[in-house]
Amino acid sequence: MKIYTKTGDKGTTALFGGTRVPKHHIRIETYGTVDELNSWIGLVRDQEAGDQQKILLAIQDRLFTLGAILATDPEKAMLKSGKKRLDIPTISPEDVETLEKEIDRMNEELPPMTHFVLPGGHTTVSYCHITRCVCRRAERLATQLYDIEPFDDSVLQYLNRLSDYLFVLARKLSHTLKAEEIKWVPRKGDRG
Repeated sequence: MKIYTKTGDKGTTALFGGTRVPKHHIRIETYGTVDELNSWIGLVRDQEAGDQQKILLAIQDRLFTLGAILATDPEKAMLKSGKKRLDIPTISPEDVETLEKEIDRMNEELPPMTHFVLPGGHTTVSYCHITRCVCRRAERLATQLYDIEPFDDSVLQYLNRLSDYLFVLARKLSHTLKAEEIKWVPRKGDRG
């Protein structure tokens, strides 16, 4: 497989199904951000992520599936009869449930949350918070795209739950690595 094709030299790219769109199209921005998210998750996985290595690898796999869904021209994906024209993978309810179970399991080991927390305390925790922020950006872009060209809404569910998972993972890593979790408490003068 040749890496360079020169087909994008004029600022367009092909969606799965063949439709060409500008590289700044919201669809490209959305799945590009999911790709960025996947890379950040790889960085978190390369850190001291403890018992989460396996789930992070599974998440990276799911993000490739999610990217494939987002990279597919919705008009070319389905026939007028409602049957699939292109064979693209899906995000299942079990994929979302896996994240929920991990969130619940990690939360059981953590003290109750009473305040917002400031990101940081350890490099691994900081990487996890950055990854969560990229996930939220991917979710915002996906919802914007969904308003224009709807797709399987399991993508939105997965991104939403993934950002929750990443927040709880950051807290768990803080706890495991014995990093200080600094609560954000508004200053008295900041209140109206």
